[in-house]
Amino acid sequence: MQKGIYERTVKEVRAEIDEAYKIMRPERAKIVALIALLKLRQICLCPRLLSKDLPEETPKIEVLLEQLQELLDEGHSALVFSQFTSFLDIVERHIKKADIPFVRLDGSTPVQKRKEIFKRFQESASSTVFLLSLKAGGQGLNLTRASYVFHLDPWWNPAVEAQATDRTHRIGQARTVIVTRFLMRHTIEEKMKLKERKQALYNAILNVKSSARGVQLTRKDLDFLLG
Repeated sequence: MQKGIYERTVKEVRAEIDEAYKIMRPERAKIVALIALLKLRQICLCPRLLSKDLPEETPKIEVLLEQLQELLDEGHSALVFSQFTSFLDIVERHIKKADIPFVRLDGSTPVQKRKEIFKRFQESASSTVFLLSLKAGGQGLNLTRASYVFHLDPWWNPAVEAQATDRTHRIGQARTVIVTRFLMRHTIEEKMKLKERKQALYNAILNVKSSARGVQLTRKDLDFLLG
């Protein structure tokens, strides 16, 4: 089901991008392309992110819950990162249903509550899951309570993911940290992780409004992501 939705949306996205590059200036067309690519990234996580009329079930949540339950039974705690807080909302509902203990922090979490949440996780007497948005949880936290890290979706710049993972690699960490990245095969997610050989691609995306260095998101790059 999810694969079918993805393949149909790829066709729609290609048409949107083709039309944008025909009738718009390149800078504007590039923004349209990025918005179109966002749809594909959302489907890889959960079709419900694209439309409330689509199913909420997704393999990523199913596999995540299985692994988290096993880790907690063995006495481990884990960090779970996603760039999309809307997907964290869905993950949270399923974690609650599975009766898995957790805390959560994202950009909407009040500053005065962040220390309390952090302390609750670090000092928990039992194994716990920490749900975090990639940006809010990527800086300034020492989360050595966790020995497992899950990235539910890839980000264009691998340094951002590495920075988030580094929350576990702080003074006081005495265990090996295991990092797992969930990627849908034959989708834009897999292509994003091939971007190391396509450095200019994510540089172009991260600098959409600037071409000072001559870096452009080309039609060839888009074909690579949609291929």
